[in-house]
This record gives sequence, structure tokens and C-alpha cells, in this order.
Amino acid sequence: MTRLGVVGYGRRIHGMIAGAFRQIDADLRVVAIVDPDEAAVRERLQECDRGDVVFYESIDAMMRGARLDAVAVGTRCNLHAGIASELSAFEVPLFLEKPVAITMDQAVALEHAFDGSRCPVVVSFPLRVSPLCRLARQYIEAGAVGEALHVDAVNYVPYGTGYWEQPYRDFSVTGGLFLQKATHDFDYLMYLMGQSVTRIAAMATRGRIYGGDKPAGLRCSQCDETDTCPESPENRRRNGSGGTLTDHMCLFSVDCGTGEQLNEDCSSALLEFADGSHGVYSQVFYARRDAGARGATVSGYAGTVSFDWYANELKRVRHHHPFSATERASGDMSHFGGDIALADDFLGVVHGTRCSRTPIETGLQSVYACLAARDSAAGGGFVNVRQVGAQS
Repeated sequence: MTRLGVVGYGRRIHGMIAGAFRQIDADLRVVAIVDPDEAAVRERLQECDRGDVVFYESIDAMMRGARLDAVAVGTRCNLHAGIASELSAFEVPLFLEKPVAITMDQAVALEHAFDGSRCPVVVSFPLRVSPLCRLARQYIEAGAVGEALHVDAVNYVPYGTGYWEQPYRDFSVTGGLFLQKATHDFDYLMYLMGQSVTRIAAMATRGRIYGGDKPAGLRCSQCDETDTCPESPENRRRNGSGGTLTDHMCLFSVDCGTGEQLNEDCSSALLEFADGSHGVYSQVFYARRDAGARGATVSGYAGTVSFDWYANELKRVRHHHPFSATERASGDMSHFGGDIALADDFLGVVHGTRCSRTPIETGLQSVYACLAARDSAAGGGFVNVRQVGAQS
């Protein structure tokens, strides 16, 4: 039996445990939890975990008393860095949700905590390990594009309303949408290009759609505009436009934040990589239905490789030969097949059969890129990206 401890038993980590983790290891059991809301967590736990699980007051008490094989962290984003830093003192494999930090101080402290640590980490970056992304990287490594000179990536998010009607709109918790969303994308782009991002210029458009001056605490059930508002549950059901179909917080209230503390409607970044190649990335949070798209196009003199996770396909074009090809991925899997790959990696690390493909360094390098993008969007101009291993 694999004995798992959990710090912050939220919905995402519960989904990974009940789904992907147990698909790989049916004998995995949650035996220890640190979470202040014990009653809610017990309701969420699967039946096989309810009998023997022990709740602890602190991480130290859990680590010293529970005889764990592994630990998973599923707290809110602003707590990831501090908790991971504390766990770095132990040699127990760690599954860490992204982003691994939301401020530069947190990220640098986390990097220092893991300097010399023997705690192996799997950061929750499912896109990097998804089948389509890995196939694209294999083609690039095999010379399908020649020298990769440019990448163009997009993320048209068809479920973006969640970043204004759910706690994700709390900037103090998430650090904004570069850290909340683009952390995935910057990571897989660095994987595709085989190098880190060194310089970023970014822009963000805020308050043109979401946010506004509706009263604090307003919910649809308290509003007299539900007949005309496209975000009311009634109109979402009628239009098939997605989002929460029950009563929810207003997307146009002062609670969404103001100024740079308001999530952006859309944002873009110009990325320079270590060898001087470059790319562009855009994320759009008001897209709906069939407008959803997420993927990248990598090009060089020899050819172009592109893929889209929503279309579940990859295209390869040979520039100097009369051949093009399209490959389709099968199935409808969580995070495009990346979650099951992450679970396989994590449990392989736990059982000593493999190494992590998303170690703590990948989480940190993505955060450093996201922080540079956030700073650039706020102040303008290019911002240098701190590199993992750089001196303070």
C-alpha cells in the first residue's frame, strides 16, 4: 500500500487522487491530511480513505508521525511556496500544484530551500507531458523544422468566466492570470524549444469586459438584470455558452478587483529564448464554445510542426518536399492526457522506477517567466527573466 499525505485537500488534488493516481496505483491510500476544514474534507474523501485517515495540526507533526511514502500539496496558490519549502527538508516524494510561487520573494526562497534538498518533486505541469506535446517535441528533436526559430502559441479559454465568478478572482491568492494560467504554457513552450525564456515584453487588457461597479457580494439570485445579462444561469443554459449554470457571484462587481489587481480579459507576451530565437503567446479569457483553442506552432527553415489540444491533432509540413501530414490523438482525457502521465511519473518516483520530468526547477523557471511578464505588463518594456541557479 502506498501511504499518501495531503496538505490542503482541495478539489483539484482530490480529482488527481480519485482519478489518475488510483488508475496507476489502486492500492494508494490517503492516510494523513493537514487541512483546517476537516468536516468538508471528510465529505470529499473516497470511502477507502475515510477509515484510517488521520488529521494533523501541522506539516511537521504529519511528517514525523505518519510514516508516509509520498506527499501531495493542493492548497491555494499563495501557500504553495511556503509549504513546499517546509517539505524540502524531508526526503519524501512531493506532488506540488502550480504555480509553485506567486511572488519573487516566494520563488527565490523556494529555490534556496531546494538547493541541496533530496526531496524529489513532480510539479503539476500536465501539458508538457501530454501525448501531443511530447510528439511535437519528438519531431522537433528529429529535425522536422530544422533549427527552431519561432513559436506562436495561443490559449483561447472557453471556461474563462471562472476567473471572475470563483475565488480565482482573488489576486492576492492567485497572483494574476500569467501565474494562474500561462505558467502551464510558458513551461511547455520552453520544453518544445529546448531552452529557457530569457527576456519578456507583455501587455494586458483589463476591465473592458469583466469587473465593474456592481455592488460587492452581488449574486445572480439577487440581481434584477438576469433576463438580459448573458452571464445569468438562464441565458447560459439557453445559449449553451458554458460556465456555472447555477447561482454564482457577479462577474461585473467591484469584488473582481481594480487596476492591476484585476484579472485581465486578455494578455500577450513576446518571448526571447536563450539562443536568440523568439515567440509570441496570447491568452484570451472571454472565448466561448467552439472558439476554444490551445496549442502552438513551431517553425524553422526545414518545416513547421503545429498542434491544438482541443482539436486533438498535430500537423507537420515539410517546407522543401511535397509532403504534409496530420496525426490525431484519441480519447478525451483530463488535461489532454497529461494528468495520467503526471500520475505515472509521480508514482514512478515514489516507487523508485523513474525520475520526474517536471522537477522543482521547471516550476521555478516558469514562475520566473510569469513574474517577468506580469512586471512588463504593469510597467512596459522588456524584462529580463531570472534563471534558476542565478545568484540573488
